[in-house]
Amino acid sequence: MRYTTTLKQNWEFRRTYGRRKFRAHRDLVTYVRPNGMEQNRIGITVTKKLGKAVVRNRVKRIIRAAYREQEPTLKRGWDLVFVARQHTPQLKTQDISRVMRDQLCSLGVTKAKERGREKQ
Repeated sequence: MRYTTTLKQNWEFRRTYGRRKFRAHRDLVTYVRPNGMEQNRIGITVTKKLGKAVVRNRVKRIIRAAYREQEPTLKRGWDLVFVARQHTPQLKTQDISRVMRDQLCSLGVTKAKERGREKQ
């Protein structure tokens, strides 16, 4: 069984935005919402203002790779939406991963033992 799938429908994204549980950073915004399932679902939003298709797809790949690094430390049953910001295209996966880890930890999506390890 896969532990992560993707959000595809606009109403799924809007429902996650509407919950208003989010963390913003100059590089990435993360919205979370419990989904009542045994798996996480992620969505990635990149506006056309960031660049043409090549740039937007690169940003999505970077965010997806950063999420895969964080996936083992996450609780299951969450909808997660990541929104790229203006500065995101210049960053590497490690930079986004660091920001994402801090945001997910502060939102309470990571497992308890992992949160304790981050504080040390």
